[in-house]
Amino acid sequence: MSTLVSDARHLPDQRDPWTAEGNLYIYVEADDEQAGHLFSGWGPDDLAALEAAVGRCPTWAVQLDVSGRIDGTAEVHQLVELLLEHGGVATDDCSAHPWTLQEIKSGAVNDALRFFGFRAYHELNREYELS
Repeated sequence: MSTLVSDARHLPDQRDPWTAEGNLYIYVEADDEQAGHLFSGWGPDDLAALEAAVGRCPTWAVQLDVSGRIDGTAEVHQLVELLLEHGGVATDDCSAHPWTLQEIKSGAVNDALRFFGFRAYHELNREYELS
């Protein structure tokens, strides 16, 4: 995390939010015992899966928001690969699965979805709504 935040080779020299190529909006969220809100919206099973993947409850997270003007898949994958270079996991809005860098790079599938598989997620949910 500190390498990414302080390394100007990877991100433009800006903050609040940082942007990558004008398409990703990056927020660094930190949690501590007093704040205690980082994973407050997570269900117990999802949080347990995250803790099992990391080995403990993480004390920080990076949130990426993708502009609706673009697909964003290439940009998300590029930045997530930098973030996970030295360990950790990533989650996305389509799945509670904590994705490792190896899973993301290999295109692994979990519950019929790949990391950042928003198209497949919407297709699956549209099928379920019609059923």
